[in-house]
Amino acid sequence: MFVDYHVHSNYSDDSTHEMEDVVKDAIEMGIAEICFTDHVDYGVKPDAHEEVKRYYKGIAVTNVNYPKYFKEISYLQEKYKGQIVIKKGLEFGVQVHTIDKYQTLFERYPMDFVLLSIHQINDQEFWLQEYQKNKTIQEIYDGYYDEMYSVIKNYHHFSCLAHMDLIRRYLEDTTDYYESTKDKIDIILRHCIKHNKGIEINTSHVRYGIDGYTPSLHILKRYHELGGKIITIGSDSHMKSHLGFYVHEAKALLKEIGFEYFCTFDKMKPIFHKL
Repeated sequence: MFVDYHVHSNYSDDSTHEMEDVVKDAIEMGIAEICFTDHVDYGVKPDAHEEVKRYYKGIAVTNVNYPKYFKEISYLQEKYKGQIVIKKGLEFGVQVHTIDKYQTLFERYPMDFVLLSIHQINDQEFWLQEYQKNKTIQEIYDGYYDEMYSVIKNYHHFSCLAHMDLIRRYLEDTTDYYESTKDKIDIILRHCIKHNKGIEINTSHVRYGIDGYTPSLHILKRYHELGGKIITIGSDSHMKSHLGFYVHEAKALLKEIGFEYFCTFDKMKPIFHKL
């Protein structure tokens, strides 16, 4: 079963891939199921109906236009019924001080799947190098995992942790700091397992030139050792060339580690598929 559970469209400010084109491209590639997971990053982005404060490459930097987004997904689900399964999701870039906003958003719109990401801390963006400034690499990692644990302890409406060691993408030294952070990682993984939350294997590591998988092989193996079973596979696609990329290889890796299943979701409940 060929699926992609981390897909962005033109509803994310960092993608111009029209939502219907994503669906057509997925069908052409033989993908059986996709989940749209467009970006929501409260604290650093206003909602689409609010005043725009920043533009990137001529595109307004805002969160998803929720009414249009969910309406279009419903339309495409009906139009392409029988050709592909399309699920409703979002990628929540949660910070501790923005949790209430995500709680309100989750209660407003029914979803199948929610990825939880740590994209910034104290409204300092990773991709702009704001958070990393004047910190050692160890301090960066420690702060990153501390924020992640604080978020998941206090916010529960998510399905999987996205690209769990994402911070590696934004460091010049992409060395895996697993050994010096494994205690913090263990606490997070144990919490997720206890509360029936999963992690994803994110296949974007290839195009970002990261040495190793995202999350790292150490984290994937440890999640399995601890008894973790809920795992999704996503390309983190923002354009056609990203869609479905490296998904088959990721499935083979999971099987090699010892996982028996990967997951899709329906109405926030995991569905297990044999690898």
